[in-house]
Amino acid sequence: MLSPIVQDPDFGVNIGGWQGRVSEVLEEEIICVSWDSLSLKKMPDSMIADCEEEGLEWRKMNLLATDVELATPRDSEKEVAQATSQIEMQHAWDHLGEESREIQKILSGADPNNEWAVLGAWMAHLEKVLKFPFAAEVTEWQERGGIRSGDRVTVQGITDVDDLYGVLANIRHERMRYDFPLCDLAAMDKQSSNYKPVQLYAVWFANR
Repeated sequence: MLSPIVQDPDFGVNIGGWQGRVSEVLEEEIICVSWDSLSLKKMPDSMIADCEEEGLEWRKMNLLATDVELATPRDSEKEVAQATSQIEMQHAWDHLGEESREIQKILSGADPNNEWAVLGAWMAHLEKVLKFPFAAEVTEWQERGGIRSGDRVTVQGITDVDDLYGVLANIRHERMRYDFPLCDLAAMDKQSSNYKPVQLYAVWFANR
């Protein structure tokens, strides 16, 4: 258990009284403490989000040995794993920064470890918010087919999801129709209501 006056060195949060298990001794005066489930559950969401954005660890912390006191365990390692898993689900996209808040809303009901559930949530959201047809530009180099980066196409609708290419859109290009990865498209009109949802999906897909 930490002494009452200890503060988080990165964010200045008072972590006095937090408790965990010593998982590693790094130097003579520095130890690594992995937080128990009760400490994880009381950790501020803002602190976890900041850690994810900045690539810092929130599940454990390196501390001076003099800041730590012996204590009786309050939970089991199974309970720690359950708490950790729940927090990871809630903060799965925090590393994307400001856009993560919108992505969290879209995927709030989907298990981040279930790829089909996540893609299904995106498909349902995009079908709801996008207005078809709309003009779009191919933003990524294409390995095969008759479409190239920079081509302008017309998006007719959302057709399916694929485990490799994600959400598929039906597009028209030079009298031909294709099922095409939406992540490789950008709405032409940046002022339209379609621009941001397509961009947000592309950001998520590139960082999934």
